[in-house]
Amino acid sequence: MATFFRSPPFLSPPHPRTLHFSSSSQPPPPITPPPEPQSPASSQQLSANLSEPVAPVSSKAQQQKPINSANSTRNADSTDWIASNLTRRFGIGAGLAWVAFLAVGVVSEQIKTRLEVSQQEANTRNVEKEVEVVLPNGIRYYELKVGGGASPRQGDLVVIDLSGKIEGNGEVFVNTFGGDKKPLALVMGSRPFSRGMCEGIEYVLKSMKAGGKRRVIVPPNLGFGEKGADLGSGAQIPPFATLEYTVEVERVSIAPA
Repeated sequence: MATFFRSPPFLSPPHPRTLHFSSSSQPPPPITPPPEPQSPASSQQLSANLSEPVAPVSSKAQQQKPINSANSTRNADSTDWIASNLTRRFGIGAGLAWVAFLAVGVVSEQIKTRLEVSQQEANTRNVEKEVEVVLPNGIRYYELKVGGGASPRQGDLVVIDLSGKIEGNGEVFVNTFGGDKKPLALVMGSRPFSRGMCEGIEYVLKSMKAGGKRRVIVPPNLGFGEKGADLGSGAQIPPFATLEYTVEVERVSIAPA
């Protein structure tokens, strides 16, 4: 009966159980106490701290200072004034130097020209007796004045006085001699010829000097040939015409570029 009326196992009080830990087993983890609740004041302080801007930690940033706009504008104006003043001074100085250089160049060129002209005049002499010179190409000339200046070379600018007429009838087709007439300027080796110039005169000029003067007889093959020429203003060169020129070299210089 006692067994029959014994309390069921789920109604019996629990028996304490003893836990045994071996030396090889790890100790139980420590129990962490729950965090203490924060007060409203500390929460507000934390929020204020988080809302504040964080200061830069870079040393370069710490060394930088705020730029004053007024000072920067004043410095820029001062720099512009100094630059414009220096530019103005150097510009005026450079202009004056360039003017002085040109003046010196012009004066030196004038002195050089005067010296050349004086030397040319000093060495130029008249020929007392005309002697005929016959060249292999058929040109004949008579020296009237021996020049004392420079001889023209290929590419030089030559200023000459020229008169020409047709041998036989004496018709004049070119004449630049005279105070109111302009001399003829040509570049040695240039084509075509103008104002009554021909190949024979250019050939003779190569052996002349500035200040010299010659009377030249040019055969038709070195003149205007079998076709002749129309020089304008009524001047006509008939075919196969032999031409008689008087040529005087006034100046020989380097042609402008």
